[in-house]
Amino acid sequence: MKVLQLGKFYPPDVGGIESAIYEITEELNRRGVMCDVLCSNSKREYKEEVIKKETYQYKVIRTKSYGKILSTSITPQMIFKLRKIISKYDIIHLHHPDPMANLALFLSRLNGKKLVVHWHSDIIRQRFSLMFYKPLLNWMLKCADVIIATSPKYIEESEQLLPFKEKCVAIPLGIRKNKLRSNSNLVSNLRENYKGKKIIFSIGRFIAYKGFEYLIESAKYLPSDYIILIGGNGPLGSKYEKIIQKYDLFNKVKLLGRLPQNMLGNYYDVCDVFCLPSISKNEAFGLVLVEAMSFGKPVVATNIKGSGVSWVNQDGITGLNVETKNPKALTQAIKFICSNREVYKKFSENALKRFNEEFTIEKEVSRILEIYKSLNKEGEL
Repeated sequence: MKVLQLGKFYPPDVGGIESAIYEITEELNRRGVMCDVLCSNSKREYKEEVIKKETYQYKVIRTKSYGKILSTSITPQMIFKLRKIISKYDIIHLHHPDPMANLALFLSRLNGKKLVVHWHSDIIRQRFSLMFYKPLLNWMLKCADVIIATSPKYIEESEQLLPFKEKCVAIPLGIRKNKLRSNSNLVSNLRENYKGKKIIFSIGRFIAYKGFEYLIESAKYLPSDYIILIGGNGPLGSKYEKIIQKYDLFNKVKLLGRLPQNMLGNYYDVCDVFCLPSISKNEAFGLVLVEAMSFGKPVVATNIKGSGVSWVNQDGITGLNVETKNPKALTQAIKFICSNREVYKKFSENALKRFNEEFTIEKEVSRILEIYKSLNKEGEL
């Protein structure tokens, strides 16, 4: 069986979907399933590389991009490349949303190839352009043999998936155990830097739907022995700095900038609570929640209509989910968890348990492989 993962970008480009494709690709190859990647480059150049590991290797093909329009990488080269290589694969695993990959697939010939569509999110912001894109989207969903959604909640509440509900299967995203490691010396240094503080950690791109401005404003209502650390960067960075300045929150909020992968585990380890303040369904799952749970951290997240976030973080079990765009509600949840020892212990233990039971890459890929085998006529790897 040969599988092609088809998506927008691939690491070192960062993002939740990019991380998900990487984890799936690595684990499939680790298990002896031949799996390559076709994606857009984030630069105006074509790049083809062979990723070599001790026991396996695979190919990543990045096609030349001419920039983005409506969050879509414009890479016509993907069309020609997919048409050239599609015959080599038995299963095409397309990660949505990515209209460019959708178009490339439409202009290629499936010729009996099995199609798995991995539905990471509805198209939310581009409502107007969706009217023109919808026929192509529906073509893809009609052709799909299976549609993987990241949570049962998304299947139930997605209007775009509703006509194809019978094809949908819920498989939560996963990460590798100990993917994010912490260094005891660095963790000790961080604790010393924020000595006497309860540490609230969050991370993500500085864009509108992440809702970081509400987390920053929540610091107004937190006591002086709390500090909020936010990792990431993006176009709204200057806006967040102005909010910090406006309310004189320099001692309560720190913008850390983009954190390298080898430092990320230290911040999950040192924090008392992880917070995801996202405000719209663009946050369809919240892979960072899974990363925090792998460290046994209680979570404060938001109730977003139609999103899987409140399914990942079970209210009253692994943490608390509060109303979106509500700084005071975030504050109350954070203080409640940090000031109740038994509650904190329960949430912490349940978070780690839920991670181990639901959100490891091993479990995710085992479920994906069951789908692949059911689609593969020979049923052999």
